[in-house]
Amino acid sequence: MKVAFVTGANGGFGKLIIIELLKAGYRVIGAMRNQANQKEIMDMAREINVNQRLEIVEMDVTDEERIKEVSKWISDHFGQLDVLINNAGYSQGGFTSDLTMEEWENQYDTNVMGVIRTTFHLLPLLRKSTQGKIINMSSVSGYFGFPGMGPYCSSKFALEGYSESLRMELLPMRIYVSLVEPASFKTGIWEKGLEVGERIGNDTIKKNAYAFAKQSYQNAGDPIEVAKLVRRICEANRPKFRYQVGKGAKSLWLMKKFIPWTWIEKTVMRKLNR
Repeated sequence: MKVAFVTGANGGFGKLIIIELLKAGYRVIGAMRNQANQKEIMDMAREINVNQRLEIVEMDVTDEERIKEVSKWISDHFGQLDVLINNAGYSQGGFTSDLTMEEWENQYDTNVMGVIRTTFHLLPLLRKSTQGKIINMSSVSGYFGFPGMGPYCSSKFALEGYSESLRMELLPMRIYVSLVEPASFKTGIWEKGLEVGERIGNDTIKKNAYAFAKQSYQNAGDPIEVAKLVRRICEANRPKFRYQVGKGAKSLWLMKKFIPWTWIEKTVMRKLNR
């Protein structure tokens, strides 16, 4: 039986991804910062009678010593790992002039270094699989820098560069690295990002950027679409590298790729100055 490890297990995507993989026959280990929050995911698993294949461990991706302990626990109990899904993360919104250095550092410590730490310590277990997979949860913000979302966007840009390098490094070992790049979906990740509304004051550009972000969240899609995509990637023999998903994700990718940046810039600034 294949074994999958999912970080951010109590998040919007995390819970649904775990349930999809349990349905697909995987044994799943879900990691969350506070094990006391496991009731919802365990209840979801019991409803479809797959809870016997679900393990919940307490792990913060910013705590390297704990990651080492979990890696050893997986090795002792299962011997190997077939799928690693780096899902843990959060969105820190705000304009550069309004953010503290601590807010920037915390964003990178979770969204970038958290992925690197977890991958580094679980990689020896993935090498024991006949065909390992690493799925890094990115975002459309990983290829388009939205104003007022600098910390989150740049952390996802960094994740994309890291994942490109990692994909090339691990292909000879038959370990496939993939990026999932969702548009807006109704998960808890945007709640922290939208807290910046308290700081914007009367600045027109800031107010319009905040309004746009809030509208995108209100029109967001159902996160089950992302969970089902992750399941398909896990089941693919040779998964590709990038997967855009959700309303506008593919068109935004094509726009960034083929339309001159000066045109994009003028369009965005026109909307923000209205």
